[in-house]
Amino acid sequence: MSKKWFALYTKSRAEKKVHQALIDKSICCYLPLEKKLKLWSDRKKWVEEPFIRSYIFIHVEESELQKALNTPGVVTVIRFGGKPASVREEHIKMIESILSSEEEYELSAGHFEPGEKVEVIRGSLKGLFGELIYHLNKYKVLIRIESINQNILVRLNPSFLKKD
Repeated sequence: MSKKWFALYTKSRAEKKVHQALIDKSICCYLPLEKKLKLWSDRKKWVEEPFIRSYIFIHVEESELQKALNTPGVVTVIRFGGKPASVREEHIKMIESILSSEEEYELSAGHFEPGEKVEVIRGSLKGLFGELIYHLNKYKVLIRIESINQNILVRLNPSFLKKD
């Protein structure tokens, strides 16, 4: 058997604790984090928050899933058709690319009508493929991650795009 990426659904706000518990169990995992500026009445502070709330990705053989599911804070593995849904390696790399880029992005689980297929040809996200969405006078590229039913909208200059 070969290792695959799977998405685990965690209890609310338990992502970082689950991530550490999985590491302690020697389970290869990825918790995408984004930096956000939080404003309180008396101060501002940069904090790292999960990019996709209540989700953590693990890289295991399917037979090892039960070990991960027995981790405190894990609710379930994301399933489609009753089977654990694997996440393609390219989608994990896409999330990493977006989070490490300087581009503006939004995460959305909403449904979008299929648009034009495009490729990013310039900038730090060069080589990514997606659908073009025209939204509020700004061009955005939609990248679908079907296995976890999530979409990532990245705002890009239209000159960075070409039809696929």
